Amino acid sequence: MRLSAEQIFLAGVKQVLPDALIRAQLKREADRLVIAGRDVPLPRSLYLLAAGKAAALMAKAAEEVLGTLITDGHVVTKYGHGLPLERIALTEAGHPLPDAAGVEATRRMLALARQAGADDLVLCLLSGGASSLMADLPDGATLDELAAANELLVKSGADIRAINCVRKHLSAVKGGQLAAAAAPANVVSLILSDVVGDDIGVIASGPTAPDESIFADALAVIGRFRLSDRLPASLWNHLQRGASGLIPETPKPGDPLFDKVQNRIIGSNRLALEGAAQKANALGFEARIITDTLRGDCGAVAEFILRTLDDHLASESRRPLCLLFGGEPTLKVEGDGLGGRNQHLALLLATRLQGRQGATLLCAGTDGTDGPTDAAGAVVDGRTLSDALEKGIDAQAYLDRYDSYHFFQQAGGHILTGSTHTNVMDMVVAVLPRTARQHGGSI
Repeated sequence: MRLSAEQIFLAGVKQVLPDALIRAQLKREADRLVIAGRDVPLPRSLYLLAAGKAAALMAKAAEEVLGTLITDGHVVTKYGHGLPLERIALTEAGHPLPDAAGVEATRRMLALARQAGADDLVLCLLSGGASSLMADLPDGATLDELAAANELLVKSGADIRAINCVRKHLSAVKGGQLAAAAAPANVVSLILSDVVGDDIGVIASGPTAPDESIFADALAVIGRFRLSDRLPASLWNHLQRGASGLIPETPKPGDPLFDKVQNRIIGSNRLALEGAAQKANALGFEARIITDTLRGDCGAVAEFILRTLDDHLASESRRPLCLLFGGEPTLKVEGDGLGGRNQHLALLLATRLQGRQGATLLCAGTDGTDGPTDAAGAVVDGRTLSDALEKGIDAQAYLDRYDSYHFFQQAGGHILTGSTHTNVMDMVVAVLPRTARQHGGSI
């Protein structure tokens, strides 16, 4: 059952590999381009900008289609996620904490965008992770301060919408400002969504999308998660100055600069779940997609998953069941261990499955990296805790330290894929053998 769960997860990942998605949306003909179903006249100059965990594979596919049409470009992606490119430069940079490499890459990308004229095209390829990778500094702030602020936000329990609201207002590239830099050029963004609801203003902090939030909203996030006393003073002052009208707001809906901007989502968590469901059916399961909007604290998400399993245990089916969940839970980190939201969620679920037969659950990130670790996630079942106890491993102690990575490193259960070169949030795969439902009972 563990092997089946992993095969189903990997099939979902394969469904959203961005090279195939890019080739489906980007076509070159003799005197025109077809991008996302729209005819685009051949530009005088074409600048290719890509950012995110999937950026390298997206750019590589775009290079293959566009060839000599590309005038210049730059790609920024996470360390270990790069690929060789022929026509444009690539920078690997820090994620989830920004670093100097990301700052330099972003400077180059903005410079290229500003070169574009009215008859030019700026093609942006955006995916999850770009918010950290496209890094720039407010006046008076240091890189260490920006990294500290990002770490506070990531560990606060805030969801990506709230985190990116703050990031937009500490940046001159996010929140529509990349599109502003490229004006009056035509801008087309092909986007791989890593955000529940596929909001283009939130994905990658919306560098080519109108921003509905304001500086006061960013300050409200800082207050709501009690970060005011810990946010570096330079960044707090920047937000305060913006809220006072001393720094211009990000471009808003209705701004004429967006008249020449097209944003198109080409891949999402729903698409990955559909690919996983196809594989599950091929393996003999009856696949049911439960949701692609999984969100909230990991504890609440675990309870929802377990209730859903209980509901389906009694359902009538002649085949084993595969229940599929997608989205992005949040985790407020209160310990000093190593892990990520998927491994923490898996360990939480393992404590509830202890001694019970009938369910195997896999929790993993489609990008292949869960938190600051080399694992995509983990798979658990009713034997996980008892097997760990036989090895002298106390699961609760690891939970309390938020140290799920080291639990699974010792107990087994890690899902290790390496970089997948894509990113559409997380998936939970639950497989239920038919015999478990026949026996009845509750998870």
